[in-house]
Amino acid sequence: MSRNNRTNNLIKWLIIAGDFVIFNIILYLAFKTKLFRNPWSVEDIRMYMLACNFALSIGEYNFPTIIHQRIVGADSILKRSTMLIFTQTLVSYIVLRAFQFDPRVGLPLLAIGSVLLVVIISLRLIERWILKKIRRLGYNTRSVTLVGSNAAIKEFYKKLLNNPTLGYKLQGYYGTLEDLPRQGSVDDFVSLIDTPDELQLGDELYLCIAREKREIIEKTARMCNSRFVKFYYLPIPEETLFLQPALLEDVEVFTTFTSPLEDALNRAIKRLSDIILSALFLLFTCLLLPIIVLIIKWQSPGPIIFKQKRTGLDGNVFYCYKFRSMHVNKEADRVQATKDDPRKYPFGNFMRKTNIDELPQFWNVLLGDMSIVGPRPHMLAHTDQYSKLINKYMIRHFVKPGVTGWAQVTGFRGETHELWQMEGRIERDIWYIQHWSFWLDVRIIWMTIKTIFIRDEKAY
Repeated sequence: MSRNNRTNNLIKWLIIAGDFVIFNIILYLAFKTKLFRNPWSVEDIRMYMLACNFALSIGEYNFPTIIHQRIVGADSILKRSTMLIFTQTLVSYIVLRAFQFDPRVGLPLLAIGSVLLVVIISLRLIERWILKKIRRLGYNTRSVTLVGSNAAIKEFYKKLLNNPTLGYKLQGYYGTLEDLPRQGSVDDFVSLIDTPDELQLGDELYLCIAREKREIIEKTARMCNSRFVKFYYLPIPEETLFLQPALLEDVEVFTTFTSPLEDALNRAIKRLSDIILSALFLLFTCLLLPIIVLIIKWQSPGPIIFKQKRTGLDGNVFYCYKFRSMHVNKEADRVQATKDDPRKYPFGNFMRKTNIDELPQFWNVLLGDMSIVGPRPHMLAHTDQYSKLINKYMIRHFVKPGVTGWAQVTGFRGETHELWQMEGRIERDIWYIQHWSFWLDVRIIWMTIKTIFIRDEKAY
């Protein structure tokens, strides 16, 4: 085991030990503050402590900390921390009930679990921040050798090695890319495989050459194994035809994309959260509706609701509802809104900037045509236009369109003057589909709420 791996394991076990210390401090304070109303015997307290610590062990085993890993998102921290505390609380209750504890023991368990969840999430975020600072200073790093002369190697360098907070350092590069500090060509590297002592490989090696050069790939992998260097093969995008590996039963196949939403349970979770959140939102905003209706009628004669055919799940057409933010016009189904669009009236302009015009789309969510989070639905004319220009455009319709989306909260909102702008939007839509999680939806909703209070120059 390398020194770096030993350090990461030490970090992991220190964090787990810290979890137990904090948990037992919270338990001690709970007993001291009379959270448990009825007086307990020493034996009861001992059993309670043992059951809760046993349950925490189960949680830590199934959902161990991943803070020590190089790339850890805040959504992953939230998800794993929540599952850890949920498991701990549930197992504690089951064990205590098995030992004939009062059913009401669940209430203090929930209280303790809630406090512990807030503390654990806060500590995880602080721990991640500290690790990033440590890696930026040059500690807890992994040295990497890159071999190859194509876009995949350049992209890998740009995303991972060029970010010091991830803790990767370039040990050496063999290829022809001018932007990277070269130690030689790919041929130079191949000539040194049989004399590995002349190579300084570091902790990891990433090889990106044509698959047809199988002998070189296998020799490189064997050399890395013999020197305890972690070997990775980066496929050339042109060879995979932009396909991704997937498992069909036990058979490896390639497909255009994979998504967590292909799982029925994940779809059920997303649909249930859509129904609950949209119903609550419509309930809480119902008092605003008469005011909005009166202002629209006052400033612009015509219908209150603007409905337009949009492309939805599996390419099906549905009516998307919005508060009408423009004067009635013949170009509504063909032309995007612009910053100084003369079709907008004053209150309509305000509604677009604050997203108030999107409120009726929560009815679309309840009806099942849309989701709260997903790729934004496009006009039929735009679907027809861009599906011919962008190779992966129609993939965005493998899920329900959303009231808000990942593209919109990451800078790709508003007009699309150039093709690259729509390509960027589609790229983010597909990324969302491939990386969906409940916590990612929560993150996007929160980022959307912030744009209501923080002026977005692309909102018009």
